[in-house]
Amino acid sequence: MKQGKKWYQSISNWIIIVACLILVPILVVNLWIILQAKTNPDKIPSVFGYKPFIVLSGSMETEIHKGDLIIAKIIDPTTLKVNDVIAFRDAENTVTTHRIIDIVEDEGETFFITKGDNNNTQDQNLVEYNDVEGIYVFRIPGIGSMMSSLAQPTTILIVFMGVTIIFIIGFSISNKKQRDLEHQEYLEYKRMKEEQEQKAKQQQESSKKKNKSKKA
Repeated sequence: MKQGKKWYQSISNWIIIVACLILVPILVVNLWIILQAKTNPDKIPSVFGYKPFIVLSGSMETEIHKGDLIIAKIIDPTTLKVNDVIAFRDAENTVTTHRIIDIVEDEGETFFITKGDNNNTQDQNLVEYNDVEGIYVFRIPGIGSMMSSLAQPTTILIVFMGVTIIFIIGFSISNKKQRDLEHQEYLEYKRMKEEQEQKAKQQQESSKKKNKSKKA
């Protein structure tokens, strides 16, 4: 029974640790992004030169899926080439992630022609250097939908409370284990003390009996 309890406690501790390792970084990054967005509303927030974007359509499937979180790295647009996947602002000022299929020049300016891998036609508008937000680096499947939810103030409050409760539960479990261990050590010490006193008492009684026998 003791072994089963230890196994259960070990699993519960790992669950708490993993939950905190996942939720805390996501919450911190989200709060940082929200702070940047509030400070500079016209600028896409970045973290150490990388920008996260939530995919809202399936135009880049099967490489990038709706609901994914993609990471784009800030880059010098002059270094981009055909077949690179870039995040850029379109005519509606919405960030789109499509592939460069051609590079053209018009009146001394360079433009990118882009297209979604899953689209039948190329994008209607040309992409200027200033429109480029970054080059696609990698994606995290399905996390975009989660982060979109976590961006809501109510969800942030719920997650913060959840993380706090997890820490409180973890602290309580740890304290209970420590108290149980100390209690067991105390009981063991008490038992050994009683045994020693009992042996000492028996030795005294035995010694008294021997002394009486000698006198007799």
